[in-house]
Amino acid sequence: MKLFQYFLGQKPIIFIMFIINLLGTAYGYYWYRYQLEETPAHFYIFVPDSPTASLFFLIVLLAFLFKRNLPVIEALAIVTLFKYGIWAVIMNLLVLAVNGTLPWEGYMLIASHFGMAVQGLLYSPYYRFKSWHLIVAAIWTLHNDVIDYVFGMMPRYSVLMDYINEIGYMTFWLSLISLGIAYYLVVKNQSKQLELA
Repeated sequence: MKLFQYFLGQKPIIFIMFIINLLGTAYGYYWYRYQLEETPAHFYIFVPDSPTASLFFLIVLLAFLFKRNLPVIEALAIVTLFKYGIWAVIMNLLVLAVNGTLPWEGYMLIASHFGMAVQGLLYSPYYRFKSWHLIVAAIWTLHNDVIDYVFGMMPRYSVLMDYINEIGYMTFWLSLISLGIAYYLVVKNQSKQLELA
């Protein structure tokens, strides 16, 4: 496992991950284009959850290419990548359960978002954030939940709107789980971290 993690820290691999995430982030914002057209301007930043998570990671990877760490962005990246990656997987599986079918885009979203969640965890040995950085990420993440489920800015899955209260409740706990994972993998394991090659 340490050899694999060392491999992830090599510049050519980081660059490939950067390109993959650049394309995924661009597509993610494009995917939200219709919802953003109907969104009040002051909520723009809170609507495209998944592409914003991958944008955080994109910034982290860019810093890694220059052997730099950006602790607050790293905390935001690992928490939101895991949270929204797993959230999208759950949502698409719920669509499948309700409809009995899922278009090919749904399976693509399941695979890509699961990968999104995993990549944030795989790079955890290279993060350098501390508890206060994670608190900043917690404020952002939980505030986003309020914007999504109190002000109705959540990503839209029309067939699931009858379950929006349950989804909001699940999302709150997914936020806490994501913060707990980030704490365990990074803050608690500071002494085990690797150096970028």
